[in-house]
Amino acid sequence: MEETTPLFANDAVVFGILIGIVALVFATAESKNSFFKKFYRVVPTVLLCYFIPAVFNSLGLISGEQSNLYFVSSRYLLPASLVLFTLSIDLKAILKLGPKALTMFLAGTFGIILGGPLALVTVSFFQPELMGGSGPEEIWRGLATIAGSWIGGGANQTAMLEVFGASPTLFAQMIAVDVLVANLWMAFLLYWAGNPDKIDKLFKADTTAIYELRDKIEDFRAGIMKIPTLADTMKIMGIAFGVTAISHFIADILAPYIGENFPHLDQYSLNSSFFWIVVVATTLGLILSFTKARNLEGAGASRFGSVFLYVLVATIGMQMDLGAVLDNPILFLIGILWILFHIIIMLLVAWMIKAPFFYVAVGSQANIGGAASAPIVASAFDSSLAPVGVLLAVLGYAVGTYGAYLCAVLMQWVSVS
Repeated sequence: MEETTPLFANDAVVFGILIGIVALVFATAESKNSFFKKFYRVVPTVLLCYFIPAVFNSLGLISGEQSNLYFVSSRYLLPASLVLFTLSIDLKAILKLGPKALTMFLAGTFGIILGGPLALVTVSFFQPELMGGSGPEEIWRGLATIAGSWIGGGANQTAMLEVFGASPTLFAQMIAVDVLVANLWMAFLLYWAGNPDKIDKLFKADTTAIYELRDKIEDFRAGIMKIPTLADTMKIMGIAFGVTAISHFIADILAPYIGENFPHLDQYSLNSSFFWIVVVATTLGLILSFTKARNLEGAGASRFGSVFLYVLVATIGMQMDLGAVLDNPILFLIGILWILFHIIIMLLVAWMIKAPFFYVAVGSQANIGGAASAPIVASAFDSSLAPVGVLLAVLGYAVGTYGAYLCAVLMQWVSVS
């Protein structure tokens, strides 16, 4: 498909537009106007910060594909925000959240593995030609790359492309399905994250541990709150981007070393620089939470982390082209059904074990969105919960290749049977 030039192609201009969108959303959310008060009772601010850039991208005003802003945000601002969120975290309290979070993550993985072949079989009933094709053009080969992305991430997706050899044309179509469907599901999660109580009541879920963690961190923040000085702000920035620099430095050494000397570890994404950036930033942030650095929360460390994260939200939204569904609608139908099977399995498991919706949302996004968006969904419930999303997303990298491979084999089996 021919690439078109957006109305605003300069990233400095695009960045200003995105910041303006985020600022406008928060300004109206704080407004005393009765219309905005009613509006924001229904629509979460984070959803608008995500969806409006998607509309701009779909209209051709900006282009997520041609912009470098997502790369900058995910590589620089994301690790910085993870450090600032984990500064005041109580690691023991996170561990007390219990096994339900892990159970829901694995239920999400299981839902992706089964959802792919089920969606393919369902659509093939009225589109039998989907099972046709030969060699690199077989649909299941392209869908295998989506499985890699939705269970692990970009590295796992690339692994599935190499293993099953989908054609470049088919892979390009699958990228569109991956991005649009995954982002639409994220939009739903962000919406319900603003009001999870209804679902929790339906599941009779025990949310005590989650709220205890939230309240404990809020009490800690209140006890050390102060008016920040310029020195405080500089310390916060120094720690955030200093740790980010260390994370990149270590990732630049470890990722290529492992790729060259231990190629069999590729299946765990241990040759991915992004994997190590996220892991090192989160680990160092947790270590700093045991030092006096955690008192910087009183000067607004997590508030700066939220700023960075909302910029990332806007750049992720900018990747979504709402008009792309018109290019190959049948593939998007497969993707939507696939997500629906994933959702049904997760909700059934959540109902059976009485898991809070927080675990459903974060467990799902840790699979489908990975480390770039799982903390966004977690922080939509409360900023103090962002590290839970990161920890589960890291687990997704580990199981991604195995789960995606099994899903691909099942899709191949239903295609030839």
